[in-house]
Amino acid sequence: MSKLITVTNWGKYPAIKSKVWENEFLADIVQTVRREDGILARGNGRCYGDAALSPKIISTLKFNKFIAFDRESRVFECQAGALFSDILEYLVPQGYFLPVTPGTKFITVGGAIAADVHGKNHHKEGSFSNHLLSFELLTGDGDIRHCSRTSHPELFWETIGGMGLTGVILSARFYVKPIETAYIRQEKIKARNLQEVFDLFEQSQEWTYSVAWIDCLQKGRSLGRSVLMLGEHALASELPHSLSKEPLRLKKKPQLNIPFNFPSFALNSFSVRAFNFLYYHKNIRKRSSGIIDYETFFYPLDSILNWNRMYGAAGLTQYQFVLPMETYRQGLPEILKKIGEYGMGSFLAVLKYFGKQDPLAKNSFPVQGYTLALDFKIQPRLKELFELLDRLVEKYNGKIYLAKDAFSRGALFPNIRRDKKFISDQYKRINNI
Repeated sequence: MSKLITVTNWGKYPAIKSKVWENEFLADIVQTVRREDGILARGNGRCYGDAALSPKIISTLKFNKFIAFDRESRVFECQAGALFSDILEYLVPQGYFLPVTPGTKFITVGGAIAADVHGKNHHKEGSFSNHLLSFELLTGDGDIRHCSRTSHPELFWETIGGMGLTGVILSARFYVKPIETAYIRQEKIKARNLQEVFDLFEQSQEWTYSVAWIDCLQKGRSLGRSVLMLGEHALASELPHSLSKEPLRLKKKPQLNIPFNFPSFALNSFSVRAFNFLYYHKNIRKRSSGIIDYETFFYPLDSILNWNRMYGAAGLTQYQFVLPMETYRQGLPEILKKIGEYGMGSFLAVLKYFGKQDPLAKNSFPVQGYTLALDFKIQPRLKELFELLDRLVEKYNGKIYLAKDAFSRGALFPNIRRDKKFISDQYKRINNI
């Protein structure tokens, strides 16, 4: 049975009416796909824009069982609706961690494959697909295909980063990594401007994890002033005595909840400037180091329930792009200058360095270079700004991340092949359908 409900992704923009099937059993998913046209599988909706929206949706959230875990080979298998948060809760106490994770743990494995998610370790360990062994895919003809690098390899690579348009991902097998503790050894370095943080990234290639917070409203010599955060999984011998008794278990921490939408005027250029000033200057020393738990390092915003409400009832979207090595030093300063001119700066501006991407992953977002992700509340002139940013990204041979997109044009995206049974609002927008 389906139900007609209003559906949005994490940004709450756009919102549409959809018929949603919450199927828990494989037979029901197969029957729905065989019967319905113009449908899309959807996980937890933590993407932005219209990527996981369609008039007909199969929710995979109840199709979320763990299937197997081989500790010796480090291979984990689960249904596609399993959340990263649940997997971590199971794996970390046993001494294992996800191979790649984005900035939220509230995504599904199916969504991770469909968007080929990346993390702070792309320069060393690639995107999620680098650790993916195989998955089961329900295609539009109602058949289930086992896809891997050797079995249906074309479908395997088209589905990775294919945004759910090749079929319904049912289950997956992937490698996980061993860890000694649930903690991260972190180093923070303040950078006076964008060029300095580029140099710091390049000097820190040996670190497994690296990410920088950017103050995107600065100008002149302070353009792109930053705080670079580097991390490694802490060894048991590196923990202070207070944490050494249970190195793989974290203490429960209280969560802050945003119970209502903030008024639209609360988030403006003045409040963003104030936040950026405080965030940059709270790091008193040029360099600082310490041991923090993995949730604080990887998922700082997950500790704030419903943090998207801070952007008001109209919602938010994110703009994430990547510029290749040939153009980033020229392109990123120009893009930051334009954002500053519009006065729509984001206090969640995150810069990461990408390494080389598997050339077979033709739909994947990463290319070797630098990626910047920025949050914007929905407001007048936002589309105008994004159109300008699109032109600059295209000028510097960059790409836009489909999982974050709400407005951009088709020229900046891969030519994704879809099964005629499946479609998303994003695909229709980009292809003018």
